[in-house]
Amino acid sequence: MEKIKEQLVYLQDPHLVARFQQFCGVRGTFSRTISAGSSSSESTKAADRSHSQNNGACHHHATGETQRENVAVMGAGEGEHVQTESLRRRFTDQNVTKNTKHESENPSQNGAAVSVATAGGGTVGVDGGSSAAPAAAQGGHGVAGSDLASSTESEDMGPKNGSKVVKPLRKNSLTGDAGQEFVIENWFLYYMFTFGTELGNELFYIIFFPFIMWNVDTFVGRRLIMVWVWVMYLGQCTKDVIGWSRPASPPVVKVEMFYNSEYSMPSTHAMSGTAIPFSLFLLTLGRWEYPSTLGFSLALCWCLLVCSSRIYMGMHSVLDVIVGFLYSVLILIFFLPALDLIENFNLTCRYAPLVIISLHLGLGLFSFTLDTWSTSRGDTAQILGTGAGVALASRVNNHLGLMPDLTVNQLPLTMPVFSASLVVRAMLRHILGVLVLVATRALMKSITIPLVCWVFGVPSGDVRKARQHMEVELPYRYIVYGMVGFNVLFLGPLLFNYLQL
Repeated sequence: MEKIKEQLVYLQDPHLVARFQQFCGVRGTFSRTISAGSSSSESTKAADRSHSQNNGACHHHATGETQRENVAVMGAGEGEHVQTESLRRRFTDQNVTKNTKHESENPSQNGAAVSVATAGGGTVGVDGGSSAAPAAAQGGHGVAGSDLASSTESEDMGPKNGSKVVKPLRKNSLTGDAGQEFVIENWFLYYMFTFGTELGNELFYIIFFPFIMWNVDTFVGRRLIMVWVWVMYLGQCTKDVIGWSRPASPPVVKVEMFYNSEYSMPSTHAMSGTAIPFSLFLLTLGRWEYPSTLGFSLALCWCLLVCSSRIYMGMHSVLDVIVGFLYSVLILIFFLPALDLIENFNLTCRYAPLVIISLHLGLGLFSFTLDTWSTSRGDTAQILGTGAGVALASRVNNHLGLMPDLTVNQLPLTMPVFSASLVVRAMLRHILGVLVLVATRALMKSITIPLVCWVFGVPSGDVRKARQHMEVELPYRYIVYGMVGFNVLFLGPLLFNYLQL
């Protein structure tokens, strides 16, 4: 058991992430210098007096004492600064062999240098001029780079031949922080992992799921969305329950900043990157004629690309990704056999619409009680709203016969012969359908946010700040994306039938 604990601590170590990034050609532009002129006890006291939060994780201290500190999280968006309403607690247990407890807080600076007062001669310089508290020593457990009490560490701040200094992908959605520049030395891996991480983002979902519905197999698409909703919901809630912070930077380079304020364990990108491809493979196996080896290989490559991209981006530890993968597999084992029962209920039971709306709304209310406002709460409401909309539209679609399911006599399906006509019609369906969804989202957003703010008496001048209130964020996300999900299987197919597409 002790060996297992040590291995888990090792897999959560941010230096493991940093080494993977360096191997892939990512170099940070920060530097850290720790003076050796003071005793270890003085350095420890200085570290205790010099808490700093940077890039979604606290720097742990070797005193073994649990410390709590309230911090105000400041965000900037569209030229305005927003302060979150209350402290988001983050905690992690990284030295279990010594039963040392550490608590981490929400970062005040995500991806940027942090300056704190130092004392006793123990300082850590970030970007050459700022100072921050050192990370905790992981003594004796083989954790790389843990002995920081009397050493000097630095990064080569100048780009080498063929490399370039770039900014992180998208600023932090909670704090507005754009992050710190870094050096890319391998552009192929950079673009490959950027594509991999996009396979777990909203843009991919709004393209991929409708494409499956409209151009491949509606039957498979409906079930795929059900799997995605439950996997993402359980993953997001588990994040808020566990409350582990993102890998600390330094040593980790934040290639992406958008989700940096969310919790880390488990990786929901790894969960969706496991659930979607393998569910697609299992749902089409036997229904479509194709080599099963090819299908499994593609699903595995998809999964590995998404999982490894989260480590490359500096968003997750190796342990986060492994747990996300295993958690998703466990959910699929229990959930896939129940898909037929769930959809049969949605399509035939007279009380299904009431149950669908109540269940998804109730799950949203529960998730909003787990933590203070964060991007993960809004994403959870968005996912639940989409799932409810698709489930309701499935019933309407089935009643109107807009996109009827194939009969048993029509199975198994074979890959069609590609032609110019087939490709053009598929592209027209997809482009027009996505335009319908984008228009639905824009229209519902312009109506819902002011209306909800008016109903609950929340000032609507600063939309971003208003959405930090649960009574605004939950109905806004639920209604807007509920309508988007509904139109995937209602307004979109209705338009296709009208245009004879």
